Amino acid sequence: MTTTDPGPGLERRRDEHFAAIRGFLSADDLASAVSCALRLRAEVPAGRPLPECVVLVAYGGGKDSSYTITFVRLMQLILERLFGETFSIRTVTNWFPGMPRAVLANIDRVYTALGLYDDPDVELLLVNGSSLGQFANEPISAPETVQRVRLDMLMTGHRTAGDARPTFCNTCNFTMINAFGLAAQHGRGVDVIITGDSSDERRSYIRWIARVANQVGAAKPVSRTGEGGNFFGTVNRIAEIYFTDIYGDRDSAEVRSRTVAADTARPVNFFSIYDDTEYASGQHWDLLTEFLGFMFDDIAFSFTESDCGNPALMAHIRGLKCQYIYGRSYAEGISEYVDFAVSLMRDKRFPDFLVAKIRERYDNPEAIEHMREVMAQYSLDAFGVSDEQLVCMLYAPFGDKAAGLSRYLDERQPQLAGRATEIVDLLAGHTDADDLRAALEQVSGLELRYLRQLYASPVRRAGSAGRGTGTDVIGAILKGDPHKAIIKTRRSPAGPVVEELISGR
Repeated sequence: MTTTDPGPGLERRRDEHFAAIRGFLSADDLASAVSCALRLRAEVPAGRPLPECVVLVAYGGGKDSSYTITFVRLMQLILERLFGETFSIRTVTNWFPGMPRAVLANIDRVYTALGLYDDPDVELLLVNGSSLGQFANEPISAPETVQRVRLDMLMTGHRTAGDARPTFCNTCNFTMINAFGLAAQHGRGVDVIITGDSSDERRSYIRWIARVANQVGAAKPVSRTGEGGNFFGTVNRIAEIYFTDIYGDRDSAEVRSRTVAADTARPVNFFSIYDDTEYASGQHWDLLTEFLGFMFDDIAFSFTESDCGNPALMAHIRGLKCQYIYGRSYAEGISEYVDFAVSLMRDKRFPDFLVAKIRERYDNPEAIEHMREVMAQYSLDAFGVSDEQLVCMLYAPFGDKAAGLSRYLDERQPQLAGRATEIVDLLAGHTDADDLRAALEQVSGLELRYLRQLYASPVRRAGSAGRGTGTDVIGAILKGDPHKAIIKTRRSPAGPVVEELISGR
């Protein structure tokens, strides 16, 4: 990344991009961008010239982050027009297996529309696992990252009987913060991390991190002033404790490879644009779809997310849970999840027509069956996990010293039911039987060493984990997570209506 250098044609290109963005915004939007740009300029670290200031923007490729990068680009162009100098932008995209190819295509179209590829004051980064490189719109081959995320998903899923948020989002959240940290410590570092969170949301998030840290024994203070170093360090300590809980050995390769980058090159401040702009996508639909070229892919647009297929997989798992664990129908589980996730969409101010689009995907038996097939294939393609392995995860038969093993064998693996005692001995490490090892690894998707770790670990099941108030590390993280609700359900076809905690996106 270089400081501002007008160069041949750069000024003209920036003028063109400024005019193009401005053409899709109202006068109030532009005035807000000017105000926000001036506020950012005033908060540049003392003594640092504006052209040496680097701001970091996380860009996941969804609708909201597409608007955020557009707004920050507009701020950059405004300051240059007002003062003849401006800051540098560094973006970072955290690639993960649940990110469909269409998301990278959206990012590419947005970068092209905003003129970011050929601007010397813009650096476009992509994180793949622990690897940091330049963004490129091309298919990503990442078997190590896929295997790592797949393992985390299955291990956490077995520990929670398939609870959606821990199963799919804990690892994703840690890797996202790690991507922030890697990008912040890259090169000469960054001065500011741009966020779209409100001040209240930011304070609430910091309090949540601090509370989790206190509950799990990672208690060093998280900065409440916006300074980023303590934040990354605290999350790294939580990650170490979390993955030690999952894998059992703090010094194992599994734990050591899942650290969060915490050593930023210099102190980092967080800067919110929330109060300066209207985030609801319906307010900027033409900007999003016509100018930026954003497309709502059928998999990537998944309930509250527009850059990840995992929420639809969460719905699929709820359907499987109702069918196999509760003995009801797959469609009833889908209905429960859709109602829950649509309420999250309403909270996040999704336009009515996008909510209706989600409803339409599940509004009749044929549509539900179609999405069931799509998500079963998605699970195989993204994670290498079959429906049989997802169902095994929902039973969680190996944890709590194999407390749920007999039911699982009777209902799903009757050919092994007579060998339950042998299986327990195998899990406990007392014996080794190659045929049993192979059978269990096939149905679970996990190697025996991980099944033995599950055997020695507790399971948080519906009805026993309460409302997420536990002080264990999984419970501590879930307790402060807003993406959950108590729903009414039945745990058998004719059973009573009971309350159950459901989480997801």
